[in-house]
Amino acid sequence: MDCRTSGATMGTRYAARFVAPAGTDVPTIERALASAVTAVDHQMSNWAPESDLSRLNRATPGLWTPIPANLACVLTRALEIGCATDNAFNIGVGDLVDAWGFGPGGARHIAAAPRPRPRVDTLLEVDLAGCRARRHADVALDLCGIAKGFGVDELARVLDGFGIGSWLVGIDGELRARGAKADGSAWAIALEAPCADRRDAMAVVELGDVAIATSGDYRHGFDLGGVHIGHTMDPRTGTPARGGLAAVTVIAPRCADADAYATALMVLGPGAGADCARRLGLDALFVQREDAGVRAFGTGTFGDV
Repeated sequence: MDCRTSGATMGTRYAARFVAPAGTDVPTIERALASAVTAVDHQMSNWAPESDLSRLNRATPGLWTPIPANLACVLTRALEIGCATDNAFNIGVGDLVDAWGFGPGGARHIAAAPRPRPRVDTLLEVDLAGCRARRHADVALDLCGIAKGFGVDELARVLDGFGIGSWLVGIDGELRARGAKADGSAWAIALEAPCADRRDAMAVVELGDVAIATSGDYRHGFDLGGVHIGHTMDPRTGTPARGGLAAVTVIAPRCADADAYATALMVLGPGAGADCARRLGLDALFVQREDAGVRAFGTGTFGDV
């Protein structure tokens, strides 16, 4: 059976398509998928005051706070990717996101001076085995650059747990696949062209047992003095990223990793981003803005684009 289901989560929608044997209890699988993404949202949303992340953000700096195991895993991975990308990925930018009008408050209160961030591993400590964390400063943690990817990984975990061998799952533009469609063809997804006023396909990618995520500046942003301001923050400068990239797409085994690395490469820009991708062995597609339009180039499997 070719099965499809979807629902609301994280301010957007999740979707799952999977191939199941006849007689499969599909409603039970659908409930498990919805429960998995709901749990991620309840733990990792900085838009919900009652979430575990919001509770950690309110905790007194220096004191250990109990957190769920999944949140501990995501925070740990965020610290690792932050170190691997020379602070280009830093989850301690919550107040910057709010100041530029992209956070829960909605209002734009742009600071007069940039506020760079030190490495997040100096601001946050995670005890993975003990399921607890503590902030070493009054920093606002924001998991928007990794939580959706982790939610996709949770959808994948559910389907694997039910013994489903072929599926495509996604939240917004973050996707992960396994196996093939019911007719044996590969899962094919379109990479969106960086256009704010329409949705056009720039290329098509066939996915095997991998995840894919895209970070871009063309869906969430505004113009300020003739300059386009995107929602991705550069923790090294304390301002929105202005590296000249319209979008970065990353393919990785896990969607949380693809999500976070795409954000980091977007921050680093075309030169340093490509160098970082090659150093880490990432499959990355960069879409750079130029006077005549855009130029695409890549690393790894995208190297011939």
